[in-house]
Amino acid sequence: MPSTLSIGFLTPYSGVYPYYSAHLVTGWLIGMGLDPARQKTVKFTSEYTHMGSADASVKAARKLLFFDNVDILSGLISYKVSPEIIPVLENTRRPGFFFDMGEYVPHFPYLSPEVFYASHQLWQSQFALGKWAKGKFGDGGYVIAPAYEAGYHLHSAFREGVAAAGGTAVKLAVLPHVSENPKMFDLTDFFASLEKDTPAYVHAIFAGNMGTLFLQQWIQSGYHKKIPLLINETMAYDDILEDVKHIDMELYTSMMWMREDQGKANQQFVKKFESVAQQPANIFALMGYEAGLMWRELLPHALKKDWDMVKQKLRTGVVDGPRGPKNFYPASGFALPSANILKISTTGNKINKLILDQGTGMRYDAKEFETIHNESLSGWQNPFLCI
Repeated sequence: MPSTLSIGFLTPYSGVYPYYSAHLVTGWLIGMGLDPARQKTVKFTSEYTHMGSADASVKAARKLLFFDNVDILSGLISYKVSPEIIPVLENTRRPGFFFDMGEYVPHFPYLSPEVFYASHQLWQSQFALGKWAKGKFGDGGYVIAPAYEAGYHLHSAFREGVAAAGGTAVKLAVLPHVSENPKMFDLTDFFASLEKDTPAYVHAIFAGNMGTLFLQQWIQSGYHKKIPLLINETMAYDDILEDVKHIDMELYTSMMWMREDQGKANQQFVKKFESVAQQPANIFALMGYEAGLMWRELLPHALKKDWDMVKQKLRTGVVDGPRGPKNFYPASGFALPSANILKISTTGNKINKLILDQGTGMRYDAKEFETIHNESLSGWQNPFLCI
């Protein structure tokens, strides 16, 4: 009987992308060259981790490792949770291979040789956007985010990008959390402050439906096209913009992957995924596919349970994926992604994207980011978009 590889998948709830885990897993199998519907080589076992807290994630990890006896522990987790999971993994000597959107600038007081990270590096996108915004619109930008989004490093990375371009002033407005109705937010004071002191630009950071609500209120406020509006990458995904494409809008954003990219490797991925899933390719499918390209090379060793060889190759391996080089071990220096700076216009029920510039990344351990770790004390444990 042929050997199989079992992967335990920590799966938090996401009201924004409820099918993200299915897209990740499908992308992973396609990247490995396996047919998701027919293959019997790799078995995924999902374990629900609620909102992705450390407690729920550790309990799920223990069950997967010691009860289900999976070969590899994977799933969507936050950097704030990995220190709790690492001791459990190190007791088993099996590899951990985790996904994250990159809502935090990575920080590893202890870097385990057993644990690997497939990060989208959203903070890089934010850094590039901040650097470009200072050069394009000047100093004196205004960032607005709800309490949830402000608990991550997205606005901090944007601010560091502004500083890298010589900027000194970025104002931040954090909308208070209303526990009785978390989706309710009042922008009256925010719009009044724009009237008193007009900023060089506004940068909005919202997740899911909150982003759509903000864009609708922005149009109604009368500031549309009077003050440049920048939005974070996840607000600019097609499935979010679908809800506002009937409105005449003009936005700026930074994106590290575009479905429309005509590069051969990207179009190969898009066609493969969409023919199998019958859904548009998205960022979660891409993250899974990139992982699959790596695990395609590792599979012969993993099927023999040669974990030392698997981990050795994961520490140094680089794959050339749909958006360029990708690697998975921080100590080898995460491959720096390039970010396209886009102008997006929605008109006539169409979404038009124009690449204006290309931003550059920075190493996660650059000294410029020390202040983010020193100043960011909140640190939500749930992965970004898991609300």
